[in-house]
Amino acid sequence: MISNDLLHRFIFDDCDIRGEIVTLGTSYREILSHNDYPEVVQSLLGEFVAAVALLSSTLKFDGVVTLQARGEGALSLVMAECSHHNEIRAIVRPAPEGEIDADAASLPDLLGHGVLAITLDPAKGERYQGVVPLDADNLAGCLEHYFRQSEQLETRFWLAADDSTASGLLVQALPQQLSASAEANADQWRTTIALADTVSAEELLRIDHHQLLYRLFHEQSLRLFNPSELRFACSCSRERSAEALKSLGQEDVEQLLVEKGEITIDCQFCNQLYRYNAADIRALFGQGTLH
Repeated sequence: MISNDLLHRFIFDDCDIRGEIVTLGTSYREILSHNDYPEVVQSLLGEFVAAVALLSSTLKFDGVVTLQARGEGALSLVMAECSHHNEIRAIVRPAPEGEIDADAASLPDLLGHGVLAITLDPAKGERYQGVVPLDADNLAGCLEHYFRQSEQLETRFWLAADDSTASGLLVQALPQQLSASAEANADQWRTTIALADTVSAEELLRIDHHQLLYRLFHEQSLRLFNPSELRFACSCSRERSAEALKSLGQEDVEQLLVEKGEITIDCQFCNQLYRYNAADIRALFGQGTLH
């Protein structure tokens, strides 16, 4: 596949519409390799990964965009993150008592009642979060609801994933600039969406970006920008895990150490395991050197 771990932005020269298309292969398979998810869960996680990659292209700061859904169904959490440096990671957390239906056909089938949140977390500045209910059958529908409600921009998503590839297409109406009238903009929007709606999941997953965009929009003047490369990376570290322990308080941590003899923290994103013995805990609370 030529468009492996690439995101292309594009605009239409004759109307106020922009778009993005992303295909994740190697990075997505790396995410799946860290946990054994059923096929239906893999597909959902793949859609989240493709979607957060599309959302990340709007980042104008050094930070992270997080897309997460919390629900009361067989899955309690689905989360995907992408940084300003195009590093992605993602995770699924099944509910303790949940039983995953292998034939689940919609988002509510897996998550039940819940909410979808988009969080922008800059390295410097205030954190922002927008939340909408999980009131659509799929992630694309929930994201479109979010943009209508929070951004007040007409935005459409097409998402697809299988056990090796995750892909997504975004088309968004821009504030009126090029077009002389709102009616002309509306006509262009309807035409563009009608064309985009012909895309199939198989085409999204298997066809190179240049070829697919030509197939969809060859009658329109489209300008394609140089791609961004994405990769899997986890932000966990021994230092961050130690800080998480420290936040529990010295008394609770020392009690945990007495009970277990050694404290371990594992990262569910990448399966990295961090171990802390008595000497490490003493150092953590200012009584020695952390190993």
